[in-house]
Amino acid sequence: MNKETCFCKEKLELFYARLEEHKSKPGPLMPSLHDAQEIFGYIPLSIQKIISKELGESVAKINGVVSFYSNFSVTPKGEHEISVCLGTACYVRGSKNVLETFEKELGIKDGETTADGQITLSSSRCIGACGLAPVFSVDQQIHGNGTVSKVKDIVKEMKEVHHEA
Repeated sequence: MNKETCFCKEKLELFYARLEEHKSKPGPLMPSLHDAQEIFGYIPLSIQKIISKELGESVAKINGVVSFYSNFSVTPKGEHEISVCLGTACYVRGSKNVLETFEKELGIKDGETTADGQITLSSSRCIGACGLAPVFSVDQQIHGNGTVSKVKDIVKEMKEVHHEA
């Protein structure tokens, strides 16, 4: 069976129940996508097809929305998410170096998840904390004035916490 289509019965039942709730209200697509992301951790094509069928929207439209918004993902994300801002202010102040340090320390590239499924690394266009540039977030917590040293400390700390668990 395709890994992408194998979801537990409880999650699917919950998702169908949420879809039913959204269908009775105007603009059901975005709330349905948010629920899919929350319930499954990502929105693969198989889930997009369910949404398409249930809401009467084309898969192309749904996929366009999913790929446009950075909070939606078509691949599973790690338990922890690190996002490095590559917006103008951050980029000028060295965020590319911050991203490259995360890549080196974690052994993954931008957009990838560590082999153990613990950490997903991504870049974003703007986190909205330009005065603290370069900025990155770890599980939605903002870290300003990013440096190579700060990145190495964060990764070391995350690995230690993971090994203790």
